[in-house]
Amino acid sequence: MTGRFAAVAAGMVMAVSGVCQAQDAATAKLDVELNALAPSQKGCMMTFVAENNLQTPINKISFELAFFNDKNAVDRITVLDFRDLPQGKKRVRQFDMPNVKCDTVTRIIINDTPVCDGPAAGECMKGLVTRSQISVPFEG
Repeated sequence: MTGRFAAVAAGMVMAVSGVCQAQDAATAKLDVELNALAPSQKGCMMTFVAENNLQTPINKISFELAFFNDKNAVDRITVLDFRDLPQGKKRVRQFDMPNVKCDTVTRIIINDTPVCDGPAAGECMKGLVTRSQISVPFEG
C-alpha cells in the first residue's frame, strides 16, 4: 500500500510540475512599451520601456522598426540596439532619431528581432507584447 501511495504521489507531483512549467511558458513574454516621443535638436527622441519576462536573460537584442508618417506610408525602417535585457528587470532605452519630426509619426511597428542573444531562436518575437503610453500606436 505504501508503494502505491508513493507512486500516486510522485505522479501527482510530476503532473503539477508539468502544469506549472506550461503556465510559465505561457506567461513568458517580452514587454516593449513606446513611452514617449519628444522633439530634439536632431529630430525626435523616442523613449521605450522594456521588460524581459522570458525564461532566460537576453544578452543582446535589437528591434527592426518601421515608422509610418502622416500619409500612412512607411517613412523609414531602422534597427535599434536595446543592448541587454536582464530577466525580470525593466530597462528604459532612448533613441534620438535624426531628421524625424515627432508630430508626423503616426504608427510604429516592430518587424523583427534581428539580434536576440540568450533565448532560444524565435522566442523574442514569439513572446513580444507591445503597448503605447501615447497616442501613437505601437505594434509587434
